[in-house]
Amino acid sequence: MQIADWVIDVDTHITEPGDVWTKRLPEKWRERAPRIERNADGADVWTFGDAQRVIPIGHTAVAGWPEPFPAAPLNMDQVPKAAYDAVARLEYMDEVGIWAMALYPNIGGFGNESFLGLKEPELMLSCVQAYNDWLLEWTAPDPRRFIPIMATPFWDVKATATEIRRCAKRGHKGILFTGAPQEFGFPYIGDAHWQPLWDAAQEVGLPISLHIGGGDISKEFPLERIAAHGLSATVATQTVALLMKSGIQMVDVVLSGILPRNPGLKIVSVESGIGWIPFVLESMDYTFEYANVRRERPEFELLPSEYFARQVWACTFFEEFAPTRMLDVIGTDRVMFETDYPHPVCLYGNVRSKIDAAFGAHTEETRRKVLFDNAARLYAVPPPQAPWKAGPSLTVS
Repeated sequence: MQIADWVIDVDTHITEPGDVWTKRLPEKWRERAPRIERNADGADVWTFGDAQRVIPIGHTAVAGWPEPFPAAPLNMDQVPKAAYDAVARLEYMDEVGIWAMALYPNIGGFGNESFLGLKEPELMLSCVQAYNDWLLEWTAPDPRRFIPIMATPFWDVKATATEIRRCAKRGHKGILFTGAPQEFGFPYIGDAHWQPLWDAAQEVGLPISLHIGGGDISKEFPLERIAAHGLSATVATQTVALLMKSGIQMVDVVLSGILPRNPGLKIVSVESGIGWIPFVLESMDYTFEYANVRRERPEFELLPSEYFARQVWACTFFEEFAPTRMLDVIGTDRVMFETDYPHPVCLYGNVRSKIDAAFGAHTEETRRKVLFDNAARLYAVPPPQAPWKAGPSLTVS
């Protein structure tokens, strides 16, 4: 069966233009603002204080690039317009039948970690605030169809709570946090240190996103592995490792006790897939009973798998086996669809065929839940006014 309905894409990225911070920071910080610099090879590279991003900007926007990975656009001149321009993004969304897209950063880091390189707390906070304001500006062409996910100054939990409340009032729909704060020298996610964050999120009703790669990935690509296995094999290996690491982070989230202690907390596991869920949940429940966790944590009135089912949403994009064979086990109320546009592993040119392969055999009710309704409910996305009409190259019968 071919699916001709609108879908919601809960994980995409914007290739940030160079003036995000140079245009918006207070005057006293303009000289130290994160900025794009073009190197001698013609590649655009972001500079964050003492930390220069060595990955060219083009690797954040390879969708449609004619040469195979690791080839990518060299600079912003070559990046596809839909990667950084909202009007062009809306045109692309209309083409493939995506009604709304969640928006995540690139340069600030999937766990907001790049801001740490600025080292000055006031500047770091100003940069987070400027990014969050810019993101809402970016959605102005049609705010109904974008789901802005705010950055957080997680190194200062009180400032994080304040920023959550500020951004919720302004229209943000989700909160980006790191699933591994301990990797940056901060307390583990279950520590009472983070309670102001959980309180603010529950107060404003916004979900917290834990994105793949939201920990310290600086050690994920060792030169020794690249020398032994090659760059492409290393990238593939470490990509799978990051997917699995997201599952491990979710074990930390559940067994830490933050879900039973905060029943209104909503967590989204972003870009991590869903095929690992049955094994991880079964393992959690088994070891939970084996280790007699309730002896130490009496707040657990349910099994770990039950808290996961109650408070955690997961996202799928390239998978076909799990959506076709495992949804009855995973459950349909907490699974959402994503493309990761325009990143190297994203769905592009195959969005509708992947949707058909993964969900074409399911009932209309299941398809609507996973491809639209779950995300619409979680992020308060208004419905479209008209059915999607596929273009000539995307005819759906």
